[in-house]
Amino acid sequence: MRFGPRKFAVVAAIALVAGTVGGPSAAADRDHGLPLGPRGLPETRTVETLQPGVTLTTIVRGESDPADGWTVEVAVPGGGDDPDPDAPPTAVADRAHADALAGALSGKGFAARVEDVTTPAVADFAGGSIGFRVRIGLDADKAVANTLLTRVRAAGFTASAVFTGWDGASTDRGPWRVQVLTIDPKKFRGDLVGDFGPDIERRETTSVLARARNATAGVNAGFFVLDPAAGAPGDPAGLGVYDGRLLSESTNGRPVFTFTADARHAGVDRYSWTGKVSGRGTTLPLDGINRVPGLVRNCGGTHDDRPTSHPLHDTTCTDPDELVAFTADYGTETPSGPGVEAVLDRQGRVTEVREPRGGALPAGARSVQGTGTDAAALRAMAVPGARLAVSGHLTDERGRPARIPQMAANGGPELVRDGRPHVTPQADGMVRAGDPSFYYGWAAKRNPRTIAGVDGHGRIMLATVDGRAVDSLGLSIAESAAVADSLGMESAVNLDGGGSTTMVVDDKVINHPSDATGERPVGDAILVLP
Repeated sequence: MRFGPRKFAVVAAIALVAGTVGGPSAAADRDHGLPLGPRGLPETRTVETLQPGVTLTTIVRGESDPADGWTVEVAVPGGGDDPDPDAPPTAVADRAHADALAGALSGKGFAARVEDVTTPAVADFAGGSIGFRVRIGLDADKAVANTLLTRVRAAGFTASAVFTGWDGASTDRGPWRVQVLTIDPKKFRGDLVGDFGPDIERRETTSVLARARNATAGVNAGFFVLDPAAGAPGDPAGLGVYDGRLLSESTNGRPVFTFTADARHAGVDRYSWTGKVSGRGTTLPLDGINRVPGLVRNCGGTHDDRPTSHPLHDTTCTDPDELVAFTADYGTETPSGPGVEAVLDRQGRVTEVREPRGGALPAGARSVQGTGTDAAALRAMAVPGARLAVSGHLTDERGRPARIPQMAANGGPELVRDGRPHVTPQADGMVRAGDPSFYYGWAAKRNPRTIAGVDGHGRIMLATVDGRAVDSLGLSIAESAAVADSLGMESAVNLDGGGSTTMVVDDKVINHPSDATGERPVGDAILVLP
């Protein structure tokens, strides 16, 4: 049963902010409200108690800025065609190419301008000028920009209408809309869980996942496969641990948010995973768990993956020669295709060898699939009746053996460490060599964000920030770190954002997801249960 009528209070005085959300560990500057826009902007905070130990704080800061408006941003010729709706456009180039594009636009009668794009320095990225963008026009009325956009496209250019408030300028006046779930382990008597739904290979909306568990509240969680060409849509693109069961291997070295069901232990950790399959006197390296063999979303896998074994965000690395283990959590059937699959019973005994691979798993069964050269190796090992031992282990960022956490959701980049902003886009694969447009669109520009962290009192904080709208600008990654810090988070990580950013309370979506189609189906969610 839910906790009776909600207790409701409006906190109007900014001087009370630190005690309301962040606690006394917050820096003195936090008393001035969120570190967004100039000081002195209007800011309101509303606090509701959802159940014992769980509060919802809604923060609205700033006001419409007459300096912002709609402009047409022209993509560099030959831009990307990523099917991911969150994929940034190819909009930033070196000065010579930007000038050439502006010249071509001028030749078609458009008054184009070239703008230098600068970003702040963060922990592992120097920032500064990352390139130049090309824009045309500026108007408060989006319809005017859309009319101009139609003309630009008709002239043969790839372009989009964008709101300048999404650029990330520190002078912008907003507005911003931030919502924070705070779980206090001293008072919390429910359960905090990660949930992927009926199976891993399919996506569900955060509200559907919350409804199925009768959750009081929840937010979307980790990155996941979206495009079928990159694997099984819904598969976590990184570490996924649910009730102590490791069901998706890590993007090695990337941060994850770990927590226990009682909310008493939580933090941001970095893990690497290795696995193996042993039997008949032979041991083979295991490449992954519950994913389509050969496709490694966000990379960070084994040394033979291409183009890299390091994390590379929104990139699918490949490896034709893999061993991947499956549990019944994956879906109704394991992936089909060329290769070999050994089906194992509860004792690890081979009960069936499939070739080609793919099919339903009997109750309690597991399997291992082999592709490429690893198919022959698995075929030699997987004799019916033989026992195969499938195992894996985690190591921490220092290379020491680590226990499997009770719950873990993948994320990146890290935002706050030891009570200070600590943003790591380079280490976590958000900086692409020779592709400034990716960093520009994904990290430098403002987008909807979902953030998870822990404050100085051990309280878990789950925040969503609406974006891609004129009534809530969203946050850049650097701003996300500053906001997490101002809320009192001692450690924090960025979870999946963009169109995935969703917060659900009492079976209702209370934020404004940015996809035109509404709430986006996701891979998993973090849910607060009564």
